[in-house]
Amino acid sequence: MAMLLRLPTATPGAAAANKNGVRQWKREGLLLFPIVEVCGGRNRRSISIIRTGGRVKCSSSGSSSSAVVNLGDGTPVRSTNILVVGATGTLGRQIVRRALDEGYDVRCLVRPRPAPADFLRDWGATVVNADLTKPETIPATLVGVHTVIDCATGRPEEPIKTVDWEGKVALIQCAKAMGIQKYIFYSIHNCDKHPEVPLMEIKYCTENFLRDSGLNHIVIRLCGFMQGLIGQYAVPILEEKSVWGTDAPTRIAYMDTQDIARLTFIALRNEKVNGKLLTFAGPRAWTTQEVITLCERLAGQDANVTTVPVSVLRLTRQLTRFFEWTNDVADRLAFSEVLTSDTIFSVPMAETYNLLGVDTKDIITLEKYLQDYFTNILKKLKDLKAQSKQSDIFF
Repeated sequence: MAMLLRLPTATPGAAAANKNGVRQWKREGLLLFPIVEVCGGRNRRSISIIRTGGRVKCSSSGSSSSAVVNLGDGTPVRSTNILVVGATGTLGRQIVRRALDEGYDVRCLVRPRPAPADFLRDWGATVVNADLTKPETIPATLVGVHTVIDCATGRPEEPIKTVDWEGKVALIQCAKAMGIQKYIFYSIHNCDKHPEVPLMEIKYCTENFLRDSGLNHIVIRLCGFMQGLIGQYAVPILEEKSVWGTDAPTRIAYMDTQDIARLTFIALRNEKVNGKLLTFAGPRAWTTQEVITLCERLAGQDANVTTVPVSVLRLTRQLTRFFEWTNDVADRLAFSEVLTSDTIFSVPMAETYNLLGVDTKDIITLEKYLQDYFTNILKKLKDLKAQSKQSDIFF
């Protein structure tokens, strides 16, 4: 598979490479990281972060603009000042809520959008507009920040590497140049075992790039979110729509994003965790069919299941590889193929709970999570004088 990076030649003896081709060197104390040139044919561009004295300059060959930020007089930054990147996402918003509840001063990096993220401001967070695909917009968001919590990922319509690789490289470079004290990065469980999947390879390379940066960091690998099951299974079953499944025995230990957020801040305050790789997994690993069966029981009705054989996914991926404009579709199908293979996305959590001082009983199970959801939604249906499929009572 093609390397993710294409790097310029460094001075002799100044480069160090790991097995993923992620390299780092210094040039006369000015360039903290290499000018990273990302392969992409006509879309090739480079990102550079240069620090001179008390100023940081961030620029990209793909943009005519650059940004210079004055680092100020060295005033100490409070450890409660955090920046959440990807704050509007499924996990990001739970990170923001938890941080605010625990008294952190929260700043959220959000891309300019037609519908502003007003709910973040309503909660009490500060929203700053920036775009990881435009490196020159990043440095200003890091001024006065102690910790960066990186929950960001690219949108479905974007090439995977645009945000998840190029954007993350720029963010990590800026964080190093700006003197960020801690960086928390969310990755994917087993990403090191699936180099054939672009997103997972990118996550693994980013882990290594972050480690080699010298930043004080924590990498947290995740298996799956319980919240994602609502739109995928619960809602279609209630609305009597098709539920898509596969014939693969994959098991995933889903976890509530609220628990992930809580454990994240426990890890953030625990100095013993610095520099470690943690994996968060739910209490039990579930197959797709087991999740559907649980939803059927809680909803009181059968699901209309459409099964997609793994062989079809493989064929579709191969076909989409023939066309340049479908390459990103093929990349995402590659990830889907891993999720529908004979794989277990789970790890024993006893050691992690012991390290963080967490009781297993405090972690919500998928049964409890879905039961609460169906109980609340069915109650709302009754309150709206709708027909309850669960009890055949008419109002």
